[in-house]
Amino acid sequence: QVQLVEPGGGLVQAGGSLRLSCAASGGTFSSYAMGWFLQAPGKEREFVARITWRGGDTYYADSVKGRFTISRDNAKNTVYLQMTSLKPEDTAVYYCANQQGGSYRYNYWGQGTQVTVSS
Repeated sequence: QVQLVEPGGGLVQAGGSLRLSCAASGGTFSSYAMGWFLQAPGKEREFVARITWRGGDTYYADSVKGRFTISRDNAKNTVYLQMTSLKPEDTAVYYCANQQGGSYRYNYWGQGTQVTVSS
């Protein structure tokens, strides 16, 4: 089965930086892009950023523009989220997800990694 593994995450102080990664493996699947989402306790999952595999086109939520950078390494089937100027409100579980071609729905999800930003 397809696996999206997220080895990143951790605890950082406000203003600090952290890089998340997401490596895809385990099967064949249609992938147009990869996205990052976050979910705070008791809240619904929210979109953070996405990047297309082919052209590297990026799109960000307003809340992270100028602070977060999404990138990809096609050879490694890996997507990254470089987070800088972190704020306590960035604290959440972060999930990577595959956006499939055709439907453009997010159909495969990573296990999630906890990011905690202390004040």
